[in-house]
Amino acid sequence: MTRIEGAWSIEVLRQRARAALPRLVFDFVDGGAEDEIALARNRRAFGDFRIWPRPLEAAASPDTRTVLFDSELAIPLVVAPTGLTGLLWPGGEVALARAAAARGCVYTLSTAASCPVEEVVAAAPGRVWFQLYLTRDRGFAAELLDRVRQAGCRVLILTTDTPVLGQRERDLANGFTIPPALGLRPLCDLLAHPRWLLRHRLRPDRVTFAHFTGRHGRRGGLELAAHIGAMFEPRLGWREVAWVRERWEGPFLLKGVLHPEEAEQAVAVGADGLVVSNHGGRQLDRVPAAIEALPHVVRRLDGRVPVLLDGGIRRGLDLFIALALGAAAGMAGRALLYGLACAGARGAERALAILGEELRRAMILCGAPDIRAIDARWLAPEGRLTSAPSVPVHP
Repeated sequence: MTRIEGAWSIEVLRQRARAALPRLVFDFVDGGAEDEIALARNRRAFGDFRIWPRPLEAAASPDTRTVLFDSELAIPLVVAPTGLTGLLWPGGEVALARAAAARGCVYTLSTAASCPVEEVVAAAPGRVWFQLYLTRDRGFAAELLDRVRQAGCRVLILTTDTPVLGQRERDLANGFTIPPALGLRPLCDLLAHPRWLLRHRLRPDRVTFAHFTGRHGRRGGLELAAHIGAMFEPRLGWREVAWVRERWEGPFLLKGVLHPEEAEQAVAVGADGLVVSNHGGRQLDRVPAAIEALPHVVRRLDGRVPVLLDGGIRRGLDLFIALALGAAAGMAGRALLYGLACAGARGAERALAILGEELRRAMILCGAPDIRAIDARWLAPEGRLTSAPSVPVHP
């Protein structure tokens, strides 16, 4: 029996991932910044919306398909970029790309991945996008963009919200480093999970940043991590965004946008799309939940470019709400990582299947025949149900 058998929700996968992973690895995935208010708000904010179903529309066979930047999606969901996924499962990025392709979705590979872009694209041709962290070394950044393009990635997402890393206090409490340092406390944690250790051939410290290792010599894991952290551009502004835009010929998105004025400027400098995101609550705490910021950005842009929602999606209903608020698609990271930690690519596939099944069920119960039909008519914000138009009651 595997850890995904009988898993009926993302929360079940989360609990099984907690049991499967060393605590320091699970908390690295599951945790957020400082008091984790933004992390919690990403989930709770979905509960501030109520759905007004129209079941008599009889949408018994809803169409969940959509097209985004010429990528056909079986459901309107893109797998979000996550760094060092190999800590959860060997070759984690390859497993996620295969799972996404198998379920008709797209996977976004991180600059901070543990598998190189060539290997990931080979596992899922045509189904891999790339997420860029801009470095101070523009020569390296230009080489990486060329490498990504040559590998076959068509869509580039530039992350804008990491001038410094947020303080993730679960990691500090666990003594977590990237890759894991084998001090006494972390070592005891790892030894308590022998299956995880055996999957990594007893050397999880070999998990490293695949896109940096060749260029930066034979530094050890900890030395390389510190070196890479110092490489990231701390002053990412509109001039730097324009620099990337000029060097990328395909669709170009900015990720980390919350403020509608910044969304407006992003389109002005050539962004083909935006990802409304607070980095999963892992950067600046006490910012709005992504779903709270989404309608403000959508309203400001008025359909000029597609807007994606990243943050807190754990249910198909969450995805339905995001679409109703104007998102072209959602992005999910942790939800897939929980499945990956349980059973590799099969576990990630199960996570996507759960979200797809829940979305389809919600569409049937709501009476939504296809993705294009989902809009604000299906939503009533909490506390506003009484403000709806009155319906005459006949005796």
